[in-house]
Amino acid sequence: MTQCQSGGALLQPSVHFIAITTPYCIMSRILVLLYGVVSYVMFLVVFLWAIAFVGNIDFYVGHTIDSAGSDSFMTALLWNALWLGIFAISHSVMARPGFKAAWTKIIPESIERSTYVLVTNITLILIFTQWHPMNDVIWSTSGMVATILNGLFWFGWLLVLLSTFMINHFDLFGLRQVWLRFKETDYSNLSFTTAFAYRFVRHPLLLGFIIAFWAAPEMSMGHLIFAIATTVYMLIAIQLEEKDMEDVFGDKYRKYKSEVPMLVPTGKSASD
Repeated sequence: MTQCQSGGALLQPSVHFIAITTPYCIMSRILVLLYGVVSYVMFLVVFLWAIAFVGNIDFYVGHTIDSAGSDSFMTALLWNALWLGIFAISHSVMARPGFKAAWTKIIPESIERSTYVLVTNITLILIFTQWHPMNDVIWSTSGMVATILNGLFWFGWLLVLLSTFMINHFDLFGLRQVWLRFKETDYSNLSFTTAFAYRFVRHPLLLGFIIAFWAAPEMSMGHLIFAIATTVYMLIAIQLEEKDMEDVFGDKYRKYKSEVPMLVPTGKSASD
């Protein structure tokens, strides 16, 4: 009798169906791997798209945060609030342990993270394509100030990307899970680590986003609302995430919280 793993479950087919189920199991592992790879490649595209959208780099995307707009202030505000709300709700709800436990009764555990990444990609694409620009200028800089802000913009995005590798980039975006499923190897949760920037702030990835969203040589009303809304969302998301981390890692994470600031480096660092 053969065994076919699907997520955490074992399917034990009758001997009469071994010839059918064995190729089925191989194909299912291949499809899971392809699903994860497609979700990851889509993330890479969306990540570059996000940089172009926020930074008004319109030579390879036609629509940016400050593209020409003709809507009234209230119309644009309501539409933009809708797209941001869809992202925030889906991104936070799908990250909660209770949702994951229910969700993985429907889909294999091995693709749970890739599905989360896929939904995040789709909701971000909605924002990028359906954003209603609000072009009133809040501030405009030039010379050295504009150069510094441009530098901070790129530093923020670099910090976001590097922070994913300071934990486990491929686990964060679901590739590790689908690869282990492909190899028929059990998934093991990552241990708690405080590598590099995580020794000095608890959320360097989110800090990178905040820097990138606010470092604008020219800040429009739409960009300002985007920056405020996403910053408030991230501050709320931190509270939810840290509660989950305390539930999983207990006193180890509480000690980390007591030693390391949330977002603004103060010189304190995590003890070994």
